[in-house]
Amino acid sequence: MPDLTRATLALARTLVRSAALTILLFRPLCLMASGATCDAAADHAARATGVPVEVLQAVTRVETGRSRDGRVEPWPWAVNVAGKGYWFDNEDAALAFAFRQVKSGARNFDVGCFQVNYRWHGEAFASVEDMFDPRSNALYAAQFLTELHREFGEWEGAVGAYHSRTRKFADRYKARFRQIRAALDVPSMMPRGALRRRVSQGPGSLIGTRPDGRRSPGSLVALPGARTALISLD
Repeated sequence: MPDLTRATLALARTLVRSAALTILLFRPLCLMASGATCDAAADHAARATGVPVEVLQAVTRVETGRSRDGRVEPWPWAVNVAGKGYWFDNEDAALAFAFRQVKSGARNFDVGCFQVNYRWHGEAFASVEDMFDPRSNALYAAQFLTELHREFGEWEGAVGAYHSRTRKFADRYKARFRQIRAALDVPSMMPRGALRRRVSQGPGSLIGTRPDGRRSPGSLVALPGARTALISLD
């Protein structure tokens, strides 16, 4: 029996070490999968709304991108509070941080792949969890960009207004957008630059509208210059 016990313990230790090694080896792959989540959400929103997929994939990189192996990759579990960006390893950590902001009375913070602002656009979502959901986040951003495209007549102008109505901030954002868009290798079946009819959202415009029916200022950010993209535009 003692020999059997020692053998059992040795086997258990081997299995534990093997499991730990597996976690270490596959953790980078999980992180890569999370990074690809925003692109998948962008592709879904592009198909639903007709916004060119490369526009959405460039915007999510300007908003949440980090450099990995020479490539700028977006991140779904990102929060920006008053201009300071935070990236979290998983959704639970990002949600816990966002809930702490709400509990402390903060409202001017941005969440998710497309950094939708809680103060101005939170009412459009069922919950903070829904705001973080990559597909919901991307679809809302795409719908907003569709309306801005109607106003400006072209995607670059729409993207600038998505960030700010103040020209100098919009121009800086557009310059970063052009740089990232040019470097994209879009893995999508949707034709580049395609624009189909937007999915109906019911009567009137619901995007960027507050409960009192008035438009929120500028883009998905609260006020021009009140925050910066997670990638510095300086």
